[in-house]
Amino acid sequence: MTQLPVEWVTSTIGECFLEIKNGTTSSQNKNGRGNPVSRIETIQKNKFDLNRVQHLESPPSHVLETYRYQKGDIAFSHINSYEHVGKTALYEGDPEILIHGMNLLRLRLGHHLIDPKYAHYFMLTEFFRDQVRQRVGHAVNQVSINQKRLAEVPFIIAPLNEQRRIVAKVEKLLSRVDLAQARLATILRLLKRFRQSVLAAAFSGRITADWRDGEAITPSSKDFLRDVTRCRRHSWSEKHSNWTGRRYPDPIEFDHAELPDVPSSWEWTSADAVCSQITDGEHIQPPYQSKGYPMLSAKHVRDGVVTLEGAGLISEGDFRKAVQRCAPANGDILIVSVGATTGRSAVVENCPRFAIVRSVLLLKPLISTQFLLKWLQSPWCFRWMSQASGASAQPHLYIKDTRRMPVPIPPVAEQQEILRRVEALFKTADALEARYRIAKVHVDKLTQSILAKAFRGELVPQHPNDEPASVLLDRIRKRQKPQENKNRRRVTPQSHQKL
Repeated sequence: MTQLPVEWVTSTIGECFLEIKNGTTSSQNKNGRGNPVSRIETIQKNKFDLNRVQHLESPPSHVLETYRYQKGDIAFSHINSYEHVGKTALYEGDPEILIHGMNLLRLRLGHHLIDPKYAHYFMLTEFFRDQVRQRVGHAVNQVSINQKRLAEVPFIIAPLNEQRRIVAKVEKLLSRVDLAQARLATILRLLKRFRQSVLAAAFSGRITADWRDGEAITPSSKDFLRDVTRCRRHSWSEKHSNWTGRRYPDPIEFDHAELPDVPSSWEWTSADAVCSQITDGEHIQPPYQSKGYPMLSAKHVRDGVVTLEGAGLISEGDFRKAVQRCAPANGDILIVSVGATTGRSAVVENCPRFAIVRSVLLLKPLISTQFLLKWLQSPWCFRWMSQASGASAQPHLYIKDTRRMPVPIPPVAEQQEILRRVEALFKTADALEARYRIAKVHVDKLTQSILAKAFRGELVPQHPNDEPASVLLDRIRKRQKPQENKNRRRVTPQSHQKL
């Protein structure tokens, strides 16, 4: 810790807060009856999220008296992951009745010698969170800090008038940070909308309208599709060369309902007609083990990219069985077929061998992989997949529906021009997104920079007429119960790390 201003002192949480208390264990309901009760999930972005509370119906008077939050109380997450332990929220009186629930600690100053907002801003500093983490006990999937250890955490006290000046300045600066973050957030939305507009223009033919006017396009879409059909038949024959008596399956007809307008030189066909295989993964999940081959699920299919991060591993025997029917390879396309992300698609690129489960569809394209992927990501096709998967709570895009998915086919030269123009525009969007991410990192650091400066005494000027913090601390100590005050020791600024 850097040297504090002369009139500041360092104390502890236990010395400054007259109450550190666990929450009620009374039975609660999730149907919204009664008074809201805070829980671990209630603390979101340093505030109380009232969409993440439970309720206590008709609480007895002693529960309300003991566990009701008072204005200025701070909720503290003392049981959580290592990353999130120490999260806090300041109760500012809304809602009128909020009950302190279990798995949170409630910190109450019990006096007016420290501004509650000042205290809360201090608890948002990395310095405070680091001091908490240094005192936690570790369990299997979480850490915790008990009241005794929390009471030992350092707390910096400025003169009361300076506390108020610090709060006013921090609020002013953080409001500007919030505004900057809100403006940055619109950039991502605009870039997403831009990419969707590019794809909509690409697959309506608008993006290449000028190109078509000046080109004699050969071969035609029909000629191209005839070549694709021959490739499909040849691929099927090679795969089933030992299957005597089995007839080649003609492609399934595409869904003709409400097709978007495309240029007259284009043709419509089905996904089944332009893929050598459309299938899904294993319906019965093999057991995972410490070594083996990766098995991917829907969470491994990101927008445009397949990731093996966090994939479970299966045995060689289970892997060989899985890939007999469904063997993903580089250049294939995966589509999420179940759940909230149904329709999300990605290309397999530079991946080792892996298997997939039922929540993922596999397409082996006979046309340009990138052209088909961009079509799958286009607004119209994504809506088609959403509608085909049903409007239930658990959408499911089945193989039979995917096979009849409409696919527009321009002449091959125009396909290449569409991809060239789309990729050029996406490259511009990617460059803007990269600049956005650099700016966001900078803005995200501003909050901690402001808070660190505030609690080094560098954000607002010191006034010689302010009552020193040492006087405040003496008055706070006199308010403590004698047995609590007996063995308390003052923690000096020199004993802590840099803020």
